[in-house]
Amino acid sequence: MTKLQYKKMSIEELVVLAQKSDLKAMEELIKREQKNIFATFSYLSRMRENVADLTQVALYRIAKKIHTLKNPKTFKSWLNQIITNIFYDELRKHQKRPDIVSIDEDLNFSEILDNKCKPHEKCLSTELEQIIKEAIQDLPEQYRIAIILRELQGLSYEEIALATNTNIGTVKSRIARARDRLQNGLKSYI
Repeated sequence: MTKLQYKKMSIEELVVLAQKSDLKAMEELIKREQKNIFATFSYLSRMRENVADLTQVALYRIAKKIHTLKNPKTFKSWLNQIITNIFYDELRKHQKRPDIVSIDEDLNFSEILDNKCKPHEKCLSTELEQIIKEAIQDLPEQYRIAIILRELQGLSYEEIALATNTNIGTVKSRIARARDRLQNGLKSYI
C-alpha cells in the first residue's frame, strides 16, 4: 500500500493493520496521535523538560502493546489509559525525589507565530493561553486529569471513568469542580 492509502484510513483500520505487524500502519498511527499526546502531557506535567520524554514513552508503549488491544474502536480510551498510567508513574517517581529547578532555564513554552494576528493581539493571546495553562496546572491532580481528558481529548464521561478507575458520578463531579475553579480563577481575564 502507498502512504496516501494509509493516510486515508480510519484509526480503527490502522490499529487492525498495526496489530498484524504492518509497520507503515503503525507509523501513520503514531504520526496522527503524537501531537495530541504531547499536548496532553504539556497540560498534565508541570515540568516542561519531561513532556517530550513522557510522549516518547507513550508512543513506545503504543507500538509495543498494540496487539493487546481487543477492540480497535476503543483505541482512544486505551491510549488515554496509557497516558494516565504514565503520568501517575511519573508523579510517583517525582514524589520520591525533590524537584530541581535550573535558574538558567526559561520555563515558558515557545509559541509558533500566527501571521494572521497583529502583534498586540498575539501578545494578549499568548498571555491568556499561558494564564489558562497555569490555572489548569494549579488544579488538584484529580480535577486536572478529568478536565484535560474531557476538554482536550474529548472523551466521554464513561471513557474518563474507565481511564481513571472511578465511577461516572465522580468524573462528573470532578469536571464540574474543575470548571468552577477555572471560571472563578480566570474571572478577571475572560
